Amino acid sequence: MNLQHHIGVASQIGKYSDAIEVPAGARWLFTAGTPGLSLDGTLPEGIVAQAEQAWVHIVTVLERAGMTVDDVVKVTHTLTRESDIAQYTQVRSRFLGDARPASMLLLTPALVKPGFLIEIEVVAAKV
Repeated sequence: MNLQHHIGVASQIGKYSDAIEVPAGARWLFTAGTPGLSLDGTLPEGIVAQAEQAWVHIVTVLERAGMTVDDVVKVTHTLTRESDIAQYTQVRSRFLGDARPASMLLLTPALVKPGFLIEIEVVAAKV
């Protein structure tokens, strides 16, 4: 898809775009906040395992919609511990590769279920 990336302060902070313009006629996909919970209901230990599990779920949803991470235009990452940012960023980079969606990372004291360390929400668009 021919997305127009608007670059500003993001280039000074991380691997994301300040804004992305989506062409007319695109199909949109919005995910709910996706935690690092396994399909069998178990919660992996630690931020790396939970982040990897959450991204596997996101990639699976994208694939079912005929999309890839290159179609992601916005990601909201929510973590419960500031100390997990560096490790999470490495996982995020592995899954997103060269994709540079607009991005927001939030810190919150807790998520909906005890033990959840992360939730990821994405918006994707494809012509």
